[in-house]
Amino acid sequence: MRHKISGRKLNRKTSHRIALLKNLAKSLIINEQIETTLPKAKDLRPFVEKILHSGKNNNLHSKRKVFSILRDNTLVNKVFDVLAKRYASRSGGYTRVLRSGFRYGDAAPKAIIELVDRDISAKGYIDKKRVEEQKKDTEQKAPEDKELNVDTQAKNKEKNLKQTDDRLPKTESSSSKEEKKDS
Repeated sequence: MRHKISGRKLNRKTSHRIALLKNLAKSLIINEQIETTLPKAKDLRPFVEKILHSGKNNNLHSKRKVFSILRDNTLVNKVFDVLAKRYASRSGGYTRVLRSGFRYGDAAPKAIIELVDRDISAKGYIDKKRVEEQKKDTEQKAPEDKELNVDTQAKNKEKNLKQTDDRLPKTESSSSKEEKKDS
């Protein structure tokens, strides 16, 4: 009998299951909302709530404890600076699990797990920021490329004209043909 044994095995070994929960927790803290299967979301809830509750104790031991789970200083700072202030008056229940239908391939029940009172703009913020930086880089390179493209296009046209001139069979002019006939 499973007396006082909490959590699911999720058909994984212990190390794989812990790594899965850590990665899901990182994604949840970054985006503040993720979609996963219902059993994973139900197991992730207490895991994340313990991290967020540790974030309310702003001391070195708590920071090291959270860092040992998340392994990223930016996420640790977000937990202690942003999320701890957001949930200062809340004594628990930092996450919610919402069912979101069934997965197409195997009909597994899906769920959305999100932080309560989440920042809506946090979802996908890192990806949006990366895309904006790529656009800026391409715009800065674009004027230089345009100048190069104009020069290379002109050179290519000249080469094409020379190649077409070389390809055409060299015909004698009609006057030269007449001169040959007369002689």
